[in-house]
Amino acid sequence: MAKVLGLDLGSRTCGVAISDISGILARVYETIRFNDDDYETCANKVVEICLKEKVTDIVLGMPKHMNGDVGIRGQISLDFKAKLLEKHPFNVILWDERLSSVAVNRAMIDGNMRREFRKEHKDELAAVVILQGYLDFKR
Repeated sequence: MAKVLGLDLGSRTCGVAISDISGILARVYETIRFNDDDYETCANKVVEICLKEKVTDIVLGMPKHMNGDVGIRGQISLDFKAKLLEKHPFNVILWDERLSSVAVNRAMIDGNMRREFRKEHKDELAAVVILQGYLDFKR
């Protein structure tokens, strides 16, 4: 099995997680930082990571409203998926990310992590939660 990349896309950052080669465990990779809504720069960096790590599958967090509707952020994820597919024929899986950031924040607070640490790492840890959820579902 090949490595899988997990993404938590925001308006200025994109948390990135990567699986082990066996597809069992997700781990932090990095946080991509870009100018407000500059998804082109972000997509280029994601493609660069995928080619470097030999990733063919990308799990992209799909934010939905609690009632399941796709809002503005969800549409941005759909557009980002299209942008990635324009650049390379990846298998991009949209994964429901509702409450992933809440779970990460709660875990970091419970772990007595400093506010600065939480702010700096929340996106990449949310990407781990998204990717791990997908990996667990696939097993």
